[in-house]
Amino acid sequence: MQRFFIFLLALAFPLAALTAELKIGYVNTEKVFRDSQLALKAQKKLEKEFKVRDQNIQKQVKQARELQAFLEKEGLTLAETDRVQKQKELANLTRDIQHDQRSFREDLNQRKNEEFAGVQERARKTIMEVAEREKFDLILENVIYASPKIDITDRILKSLDR
Repeated sequence: MQRFFIFLLALAFPLAALTAELKIGYVNTEKVFRDSQLALKAQKKLEKEFKVRDQNIQKQVKQARELQAFLEKEGLTLAETDRVQKQKELANLTRDIQHDQRSFREDLNQRKNEEFAGVQERARKTIMEVAEREKFDLILENVIYASPKIDITDRILKSLDR
């Protein structure tokens, strides 16, 4: 009788383990990386860091437009040497703008990657901390659909922003 009871218990244990409820959570990491205070601070830091360069490029673009408009309006009445000089000036200015814009984008992208790598690392640590603290069995991201009852994104945001 005792062996039979142990046999039934052994059969029931795997079944109980299979039917035990898994605790699953979903995190919209895109939202976390975009909306967390840490991400917003990183974005503001980058804007401040690159503001002067952006303004300088915008000044150059304005100057080039004004020069282009001048050439279109006054180009036929200018002396040949003056017109050629203004066209060279516009070509050089356009080349400088393109170079500055390309350099600006490269530097900005590099700094964005550096800043947001820190945000991502901190967010991932926070997700792990919440998962362990709240005893989740599985945390998912990048899914097509997740029920709002398993979406823990707001909890992650609150924890990350603390």
